[in-house]
Amino acid sequence: MATVHIPTPMRVATDGVARVEIEGATVRDIVDRLEANYPGLGGRLVEDGQLRPGLSVFVDGANVGRRLRTKLQPDSELFFVEALGGG
Repeated sequence: MATVHIPTPMRVATDGVARVEIEGATVRDIVDRLEANYPGLGGRLVEDGQLRPGLSVFVDGANVGRRLRTKLQPDSELFFVEALGGG
C-alpha cells in the first residue's frame, strides 16, 4: 500500500490523521480513495479534474508537479505539498 502524508491544514478532513496507507495505481486513484475514506479531502486536493493550484505532489521523493496520472509502486510514498508564499 502507498503511504500518503496529509498536509497539516488538510488534516481537519482526516480527524487529525497525518499519514494513511491506501492502495492505488496512480495519484488519481489515491485521491479518489482518500475522498471515499475522508469525505471532503478530495475536494481540497483536486479541482475541475486537476490538482488544485498551489499544490504539488511528490512521489517517492520526486516532484511530479500536478500530474494525477503518475503511476505508483505498491509501496510508494506521496506528499501533497502546498506552495509557500512570501518575500
